[in-house]
Amino acid sequence: MPLAPHPVAAPLSGPTGHPLAPSFAVVTGDQVQRALRGREKELVEVVEAAYRLHGAGRSVNPPSSFLRFADRPTARIIALPASLGGDVGVDGIKWISSFPANTAAGLPRASAVLILNDPATGYPFACLESSIISASRTAASAASAAGRLSRSRPRPRRVGFFGAGLIARYAHTFLTATGWEFDEIGVYDTSAASASGFRLYLEQSGAGGRVTVHGGPEELVRYSDLVVFATVAASPHVHDGGWFAHHPVVLHLSLRDLAPRVLLDAVNVVDDVEHCLRAGTSPHLTEQLTGSRRFVAGTLDDVLAGRLAVPPDRTVVFSPFGLGVLDLAVGKYAYDQVARSGELHVADGFFHELRRYG
Repeated sequence: MPLAPHPVAAPLSGPTGHPLAPSFAVVTGDQVQRALRGREKELVEVVEAAYRLHGAGRSVNPPSSFLRFADRPTARIIALPASLGGDVGVDGIKWISSFPANTAAGLPRASAVLILNDPATGYPFACLESSIISASRTAASAASAAGRLSRSRPRPRRVGFFGAGLIARYAHTFLTATGWEFDEIGVYDTSAASASGFRLYLEQSGAGGRVTVHGGPEELVRYSDLVVFATVAASPHVHDGGWFAHHPVVLHLSLRDLAPRVLLDAVNVVDDVEHCLRAGTSPHLTEQLTGSRRFVAGTLDDVLAGRLAVPPDRTVVFSPFGLGVLDLAVGKYAYDQVARSGELHVADGFFHELRRYG
């Protein structure tokens, strides 16, 4: 679905020659959720359109910057600057933190904001709560990949979620909202409480299929035709390629679960080669081990465009690094929905020094 560019103030100056004050809005998590809920199919289209723009060179997506802490080695905050052209026409940056210790206190691991900038003036025009945007763009990307990478094989009927947090929940929501039906839903998490909580969510949400909490990771993987990795793992912990002998489709959303030997036995699809093969991801470790990128078959855009056909008799692994352009596309979609509803919270006078000489 085309997204309307943010309207630039016109004229840029008032009748006295003084500049008009650009507006700045704050969009809360509640507003974002209401803007996106129930529109999963549209969001998959929005994400696929962003992939196509990126593949066509109509985006700017620099490497993400990682802020790490010597006294908090498991925590990080990441900056994802980006610019997306086409009908979206927006610049911006996502600032997302990952503090795994939060879960022990009952807080989600990740929190984020997204700043949208007007490409004509450079002025930021909105700040959006972005953990929901980030989860939605990840889940939309996963749903797109699941559908596109399964076209040459029988549609998977048994899905397994390795990791039972927010991303797993959103991935399940987007899969079912885009037409997936499962006979079996498997769950595994190193935290029994998380696995139990996700199972309860699935059962209460009316998810079709029998829900099983598996006692170990191998059992989950071997029993699933579609495997969704959504963990907080910092390094590979799945080393046995034999677990994948049945050749499932693997959505490797958390990027650091699979050892290089597993990837070398699979057809590997990424969202962007340069971005994915860095920061200690499983594909990055595989490149370091082999000294080559030949194990990467191509990108999801290659699949969307028909340049890459995925064989039905091999394990397929989709490893998305998570592009900032996807956050911009989904964030702009949410902003437009809230703006059309008339519920934008505009901070009057946010920009103050607008006269060059006072």
